[in-house]
Amino acid sequence: MREQTKEPANPLRALGALEQSVWLDYIRRSLLEGGELRRLIEEDGVCGVTSNPSIFEKAIAGGLEYADILEGAGASTDAVALYERLAVRDIRDAADLLRPVYDRSGKRDGYVSLEVSPLLAADREGTLTEARRLWAAVDRPNLMIKVPGTGEGIAAVRQLIGEGINVNVTLLFALEAYEQAAEAYIAGLEGLLARGGDPAAVASVASFFVSRIDASIDADLDARLSPSTPAPERRLLQSLRGKVAIANAKLAFQRYQELFRGPRWRALAARGAQTQRLLWASTGTKDQSYSDVLYVEELIGPDTVNTMPPATLAAFRDHGRPRASLGEDLDGARQVMRRLGEAGISLKETTDALLAQGIRLFADAFRKLLAAVEQQRGATEGGRR
Repeated sequence: MREQTKEPANPLRALGALEQSVWLDYIRRSLLEGGELRRLIEEDGVCGVTSNPSIFEKAIAGGLEYADILEGAGASTDAVALYERLAVRDIRDAADLLRPVYDRSGKRDGYVSLEVSPLLAADREGTLTEARRLWAAVDRPNLMIKVPGTGEGIAAVRQLIGEGINVNVTLLFALEAYEQAAEAYIAGLEGLLARGGDPAAVASVASFFVSRIDASIDADLDARLSPSTPAPERRLLQSLRGKVAIANAKLAFQRYQELFRGPRWRALAARGAQTQRLLWASTGTKDQSYSDVLYVEELIGPDTVNTMPPATLAAFRDHGRPRASLGEDLDGARQVMRRLGEAGISLKETTDALLAQGIRLFADAFRKLLAAVEQQRGATEGGRR
C-alpha cells in the first residue's frame, strides 16, 4: 500500500499555533469586493487589518475603484470629507468580515485600524476630537483608532482608552516610547474602571516598528566603512548590520512581559482586562541582501501580532520557517546594544529621527492622498461629460 504524504502546514497558520496573530498591512476596495480578504481570513488565518494614509493613497490613486462615491459627491464636498467616506466604508466592510474572528477570539483579534490625520501628531485635542469622530462614524466594536506615539499622542491614548475607545499606538521605535504607550494604556483602563466602565471591553496594540531601524542604522554603519577602516572597527561595524532592529524588539517584548505581570496589571486583569499586545510593524525587508521573511521569522512569540504587507505575507506563506524565536538569545540582544554604543551610534538619536521622519512621511502621504481624491474626482466627472 502506497504511503500517503501529509501536506505541509501553511506557515502562516503555524504562527497562530505559536500564539502570534497575523494581520494584513493593506486595504483597498478590490480586496474586499473581490473576496481576497475573506480568503486570507479563511485559508491563511489572517485575523486583523491595519491601514495608514500611504496605503489609502496608493489604493485611491491606483484606479477607479472608488468612482461610485466620487461621482456622487457634490462640488462643495471637500477632499477630506470625501476621503473619510471612502475610508469609513472600507473599514466598516473589513470590520464586518473580521467580526466572526473578533467574537470567536473573545475580542482579542478581528480588528481593523484607521489612523487619525497625521497632521494632528502634535495636537492632543485635535487628535481626541478626530478619534472620537472616526470612532462614531465607523461604529464597529472591532475598530482600532491609530494614534502616533508622540508626547501629545500618548496623552490622547490615555484619554481615549479611558473613554472605552480601542487604540493602536503607532510609530513606536524606542523602548522608552513603548513603555509610555503601555503606561498610557494601563492608566487609561484604571480611569475607565474608576468611572464604572468595563476594562474587558477595550483593546489596544502597541505598534513597534522594526525594519526602518535597521535601514537607518545600517546606513550609518556603511558610511563609516571604508578601505582605511581599521580591522577591529570594521569587524565591530559589520557585526551590527541587520541586528539592531530585532534586538530592540526582543528587549521590548521582555519589557512587555514585565509590565503586564505587576500588581497594577493584575488588578485590571482580575476585572477582565486584556494586555496591550506588541504589534510588529514595518516588517517588510528593505535590504535585499536580507531574507524577505527576516522580520517575521525572528520575532515569533506569544501574545504578539505581526502585521505584514501583502508581499511579506505571500513570502512567508511560501517559504517561512516558524519557530518560537522571540525569546531566543536575550543576552545576545543586550550585547548588540552594548556593541552599538561601543561603535558610537546613539539608538536614541536614531529612533527620535525615525519618529520625526515617520510623522513627516505619513503627513506627506496624507497630502498626496487628498490630491489623489481630487484627481480621481476630476477623472470621474470628466467621464460623465
